[in-house]
Order: sequence, then C-alpha cells, then structure tokens
Amino acid sequence: MEILNKIDVTNLPKHLAIIMDGNGRWAKQQGLLRSLGHQSGTKSVKVIIEASARLGIEFLTLYAFSSENWNRPKLEVETLMKVLINSLKKELVTLQKNNIKLNAIGNLEKLPKSAQKELLDVINKTKDNTKMTLTLALSYGSREELVSAVKNICSKVKNNIISIDTIDDSIINEHLYTQNLPDVDLLIRTSGEHRISNFLLWQIAYAELYFTDILWPDFKEQDLYEAIISYQKRERRFGKTSEQIK
Repeated sequence: MEILNKIDVTNLPKHLAIIMDGNGRWAKQQGLLRSLGHQSGTKSVKVIIEASARLGIEFLTLYAFSSENWNRPKLEVETLMKVLINSLKKELVTLQKNNIKLNAIGNLEKLPKSAQKELLDVINKTKDNTKMTLTLALSYGSREELVSAVKNICSKVKNNIISIDTIDDSIINEHLYTQNLPDVDLLIRTSGEHRISNFLLWQIAYAELYFTDILWPDFKEQDLYEAIISYQKRERRFGKTSEQIK
C-alpha cells in the first residue's frame, strides 16, 4: 500500500486503544440482524490485530464488551458471548503465528463460565509471546475499575500496608486492571460518535483522540494507517510549550 510509505515507523503509538463501535448500525444498514453485525466486526478485529503487529505496535487494547453492555437485550448479549468464544477458539492460531500475547481486563467474573474458560486457555497458551500484547476489555467499565482501585488502596491504608502520604500516580496505576500496560498514546473510535464511553479514563489522560465516521465492520488496514498518520502529525506536549519540546 502506498499509504504505508507515509508512516514513520520510529514514531508509532506504543499503546493503541480502539473503541470498536457501529456493528449494530452496520447490520441495520445492510438489512441484517444486529448479531450478524457483531460477527462481521470480528473480521475487522483480525485485520487490525495483524496490521498493528506488522507495523510494530507493542500494545493494542480493544473495547470488546463494556460493563454497560450487560443491559442490552438478552439475545444480543448471548450472541456477543458466543462470538467471543468462537473468536478465541478460531484466532488462537493467528495469535501464535504473529507472536501475540493475549491479555484481558474488566470484571471477568461476570462472563459466562464457558467464556472465562476459553479466555484463560488462550491467555495461558500465548503468555510467552513477545511481539505485541493484545488486551481485550471485557465486562469493562473505567469508573468501576477506579472504584475498585480506591477500595483496595483504602483497605491497604487501613491495614497499614501503605501510608496515605505515599499515594501517587504510580500507586493508583498498580491497582488498576491495566497495571502492566503503559498509558494510551492513541485512542480511535469508529462510527462517528465522539464519546469516550467509560473507557480507560485514567489511562488516556494524554492520549491523542481520533474519531472516524467509518462503522467498525468497514474499518480496514488503510483506515488504521490514516489514523496513525494523523497521530504522527500532532505535537504531543504533555503540558509543556512547543519551544520546550523542540
């Protein structure tokens, strides 16, 4: 692809996160059931995972199922769980071939036992892979994550495990689901919505945000590359001035 030549491989986002939105609307536009939209979305998942690994992105986090998604119609939730289980079974070969380690964050205990079992199996089988860490956010909500972190820290203060005076960014990071991941550099959201939707609120403090009208099942390699090119054109100052950065 000609667009690949425009990407500076020395300036890639270390941690890329994606809100994969628009499966349902895509299905509706095609006159299909929502469930078929979710199934079609898995094709884009595979394409983007492999493209990210080829580029050299070290960490990719996908918002696969939010804590609020449990409130969707029962049939749709059941379909999403089936899609998850089938995808994990099917894509283990892809992960191994591309040297990708699977990780998962969220309130995983709420997932069906069959999904938990399949997830743990793939995580264990890929734990020694080193090229990229793929994190699936499942039954994930950032506010829930932060509340859990606060409770754990408070408990440790109460039991004199840590001192209240030592609490800082790093202590909070240690109590998040993402404790082994760096902060997000680039957050992409598909489908034209301009919301964060309770996703990695702490971790995206200095992330670059990229919104596209493309529905997730239509989001392909070239669209990923365009998002990265947009990222590379931005000046990341982290509170400093342009002069200080230069």
